Amino acid sequence: MFENDALRLLVAVAKCGSFTQAAVRLNYTQSAVSRRIAALEQQAGGPLFDRLPRGVRLTPAGRALHRHATEVLDRLVRAERELAVLHAGQGGLLHVGAFATANISLVPGALRLLRDTRPGVEVAASEGPTETLMRRLTDGALDLAVVSDYPSGLPQTDGVTTTVLCDDELFVVLPQGHRLAEAGTFDLRELRDEAWLQSAYGDRPTMLADACARAGFTPRKVIRIAEWTGKFGYVAAGLGVALVPSLAARAVPDTLVLCRLTDPALRRIVHVALPTTPLPAALELRDLLRAAAGTRDTVHGPAR
Repeated sequence: MFENDALRLLVAVAKCGSFTQAAVRLNYTQSAVSRRIAALEQQAGGPLFDRLPRGVRLTPAGRALHRHATEVLDRLVRAERELAVLHAGQGGLLHVGAFATANISLVPGALRLLRDTRPGVEVAASEGPTETLMRRLTDGALDLAVVSDYPSGLPQTDGVTTTVLCDDELFVVLPQGHRLAEAGTFDLRELRDEAWLQSAYGDRPTMLADACARAGFTPRKVIRIAEWTGKFGYVAAGLGVALVPSLAARAVPDTLVLCRLTDPALRRIVHVALPTTPLPAALELRDLLRAAAGTRDTVHGPAR
């Protein structure tokens, strides 16, 4: 209802106690100030100043509007400052999303470096599947997301750009003492008689189903365990084996054996996704993710 310039004029006149002095302070003419205040009073429904022989003073209605005006103008000043540091990449809130295994080491490592280079930036991290993350980017709820092309490529999303980060190779984790534990690299068909650990439910395609289909078999038994720690516990107990993306390799306990598979197609592509007009801090995080993806040690232990 009230224009910001009119509210600033109200505050200035109240502070100066005079239309004339406020006009000098704001580089207006005295008549311009009088006209603007009269228009503001018409909007407010009544007088805002008592006209005195020497200057003016706020009426009760003027004091009420003055209180709200100072609050509004103060909030606008703080908003301008916040936007300035946000657009400079030196502060503000950065919303970052990633799929689960990217949050094991890739994303946390890059966020640690971002904290060192831009300590004023506060990160709000979240986790979800690629489809959800891309939708949240489009909706403006995320400033950056780490996503993958599995199972059917990246969703076609307007207003989002993507950059390849790395290949995410699939490994298999075995218990110590398994007959293939010392093999290092082998064909997935060697495990066709094993029980498998996986976390997906329902009809959604899974990496395990796709990988086994490529190898020409269907798992004889699938044990569904939601969390990686549970999967690793079952493998350690000799109750099954599990596929592990390279992004999750660092989380594999040293008591288990991580082995490579011979099929080079058993991998997905990891991307970083940004809105068309990204924040400077998001661009820096993208670069830190690319550097981390290029230097990461994805395999440890017996895999070779």
